[in-house]
Amino acid sequence: MRPFVLVSAGAVGGALLAVALVLVMARHGLVPINDAQMQAYLMRHAELAPAMLNRAQAMDDLKQQAAQTAAMKKIGQAAFFDPAIAFVTGPVDAKTTLVEFYDYDCPYCRASLPAVKKFYDAHKSNTRFSFIEFPIKQLHGESAILAAKASLAARRQPAHYMDFHFALLGREDSVTQDDIYAEAAKAGMDVNKLKADMADAEIEKTLKSSIDLAHKAGVDGTPTFILNGKFRPGAVDDETLASEMKS
Repeated sequence: MRPFVLVSAGAVGGALLAVALVLVMARHGLVPINDAQMQAYLMRHAELAPAMLNRAQAMDDLKQQAAQTAAMKKIGQAAFFDPAIAFVTGPVDAKTTLVEFYDYDCPYCRASLPAVKKFYDAHKSNTRFSFIEFPIKQLHGESAILAAKASLAARRQPAHYMDFHFALLGREDSVTQDDIYAEAAKAGMDVNKLKADMADAEIEKTLKSSIDLAHKAGVDGTPTFILNGKFRPGAVDDETLASEMKS
């Protein structure tokens, strides 16, 4: 979620444009102004700060989107649908595709769950889905890693995977081992098999490959979606998916 507030065009927009022009001219030595003078000007006109922050954020977003698009072209879209990394479901020849990088302890992933689940239930027969682990340990600690490993192990019981995935993502608190086993049982999984699979060294390797793919693609937070080949960071709702997933 972006914290900056959008401001309307008008006097502030015109002033912002004027400041931007002066900055560009100053950088080229066309006007006698330095950083201290510009700082003093902005201190006297604090009302410009939200607009400038918003403009800077928009420019950063555009740069990130361009970098991610370039990365996708280099990596190839097939990499995001590699069953060795992602849980992939839906028709191979589907015209619409949805990729999600997620973390089970991420509040914005949880906020997106109702819309994603609703879209999945309505379009699982005509959309290609890819669910990719991207636990961010620095933010959410070991519980995020534990949940990711459980999820990877659960893929070995694919008939029950989606129920397990949605249930785990729907929990309100950090995921514990007891939570994992309880949700696995509810989803109809063989819990003993899940425990054994979680201990398999291949799970660690798969998780590393998943995280490596996220980094190569320029994904720096969760959730990050790739909707019909276009990156879309941040939480989504029904309206977002309906508009951005049109063929």
